Amino acid sequence: MNFQDYIKTELMLLIPVLYFAGIGLKKSKLPDRWIPTTLGLLAVVLSAVWVIATTDVSSIQEIASAIFTAVTQGILLAGTSVYVNQLYVQAKKEE
Repeated sequence: MNFQDYIKTELMLLIPVLYFAGIGLKKSKLPDRWIPTTLGLLAVVLSAVWVIATTDVSSIQEIASAIFTAVTQGILLAGTSVYVNQLYVQAKKEE
């Protein structure tokens, strides 16, 4: 599986950004159950900023495509970030 088949190359930089944001959220008073949701929302917002900055959005179809791209890319990025975190957490566990 190649991540670039699913996540836009330009947005791959957000994976470590979201990972470190998750570490910061873990140290905050935010309950753990809300961290993935918060990271997901942050990822969608950051993806939307990128889509709006790089796309000419002038028709309803382009707006719908931009929203779809931002949401799907955000979900994929947040999921990847949480997955990477879980790989790290599970690797540290002693069995």
